[in-house]
Amino acid sequence: MNKTTSITTTPMVNPLGTESIRKLTLRYAVPSVISLVVNSLYNMVDQVFIGQGVGYLGNAATNVVMPMTLILMAVAMMFGNGASSFMSLQLGKNEPEQAAHGIGNMITLTIGSGILFLILFEIFLEPLCFLFGARGEVMSYAMDYGRIIVLGFPIFVIGVGFGNVIRADGRPKASMVGMLIGCITNIILDPIFIFVFHWGVQGAAWATIIGQLLNAIYYVFCLFRLKTVQPTKQDFIPDRIISGKIISLGMSSFFTQIAGTVVIALQNNLLVKYGARSVYGADIPMAALGITMKTSQLITSIAMGIASGVQPILGYNYGSRQYKRVKQTFKLSLISCTAIMVVALIIFQLFPEAIINLFGQESELYMEFAVKCFRIYLMACFMIPSGMVIGIFYQAIGKPMPSMILSLSRQIIFLIPSMLILGALMGIDGILWSGPVSDTLSGVMSLAAVLISWKKIFPERDAASSSGNLSIRAMLQSRTHGTLKEYPCTNKVAKQQ
Repeated sequence: MNKTTSITTTPMVNPLGTESIRKLTLRYAVPSVISLVVNSLYNMVDQVFIGQGVGYLGNAATNVVMPMTLILMAVAMMFGNGASSFMSLQLGKNEPEQAAHGIGNMITLTIGSGILFLILFEIFLEPLCFLFGARGEVMSYAMDYGRIIVLGFPIFVIGVGFGNVIRADGRPKASMVGMLIGCITNIILDPIFIFVFHWGVQGAAWATIIGQLLNAIYYVFCLFRLKTVQPTKQDFIPDRIISGKIISLGMSSFFTQIAGTVVIALQNNLLVKYGARSVYGADIPMAALGITMKTSQLITSIAMGIASGVQPILGYNYGSRQYKRVKQTFKLSLISCTAIMVVALIIFQLFPEAIINLFGQESELYMEFAVKCFRIYLMACFMIPSGMVIGIFYQAIGKPMPSMILSLSRQIIFLIPSMLILGALMGIDGILWSGPVSDTLSGVMSLAAVLISWKKIFPERDAASSSGNLSIRAMLQSRTHGTLKEYPCTNKVAKQQ
């Protein structure tokens, strides 16, 4: 009798589809939270050092340049978040070749956009500073800071775009480490360049670029050692269809950031306009509200870290039709993020003076307006996670249109009209009240949207579609051309006689 031995290799089971949702959420969300918190902390500390070493005019100047970085960030996030969602969905469908093609396209598009924006912004820096609210003394500070920051755009996009893809590869800690390298470097160099070398806002800009460079080097190293996919040379050639899918999935991230740019530009100009008519003057409102927004971003980044951290879990399980796991992940992230922002609300209402003093002690008028900023503008910040989590949820499951609409709702649909209407009615205070009005309306709109479409998002019964075992069995069945064979997650040697 002849004996033949055949070896059947079962594909490795992805833990995104089998492991406990709570454990996965901790594994993916914690590194994402740490990354975003450290990044926000860097922005906040940067403002502290500039405020202590240069004064509130320096902080106002960085607020002028911020929209330029947000424009580029919008493009990089569109490619990075879109590629991350595309990658998770394709891996959930067991199509790693398509996922690799998407990663290669993302790398080419991201770096190319950084080079293009470097050229454009260097040419049009001064009119852009004017457009974003720079006047008088603030203009000279903004030009000094902006000329240097723009030089780092080609490396800045790497840090923004590549981190989400590395996280979707199942390495959230690596994504976190890259962010930490850049931010910690920046925080260390800031006081040296500002207080020791006396470089002022230029020193802060150089510290930023050096941190971005180290971050980019680490991410490039990680990206060419992915675990789940291996891009080839052909994958880096832009493909119209693949690039279109990446852009469509990342469009909500793009419009969210662009909306932020439009809001800051309009807000800065309105603050200058109505501030000049008030006792606070033109410069105090722009500097004070800028600090308020960056402080709130520190807390909001915790919620954003949770929401973006679970994106691969949502995408993979939706792609593999494990709907119960998708629902569990969504509910856990929404509840956690809302609870965090409720705690933040209490801090902002009770201790605004202590926070403001970190950025330097200015006049009594400055303190008075800054306290109003914290207590009024952030009054409804607990509603922010609703739009944030639900927008990322739609993006992760491959539904870019509702994601884009909800992402735009807070800033474009509600905040801009609120600033224009309330500013005309109430002056400088109206700009502050536009914050809680837009936060509340956008949060309610997002919750209503997901409640109305919930059954359409999950068309099949949980019992038939949410089991991880059924998903794995279906995958194995497709690999064996209709004949279901059960194997453990190791190689199986079958002897046939």
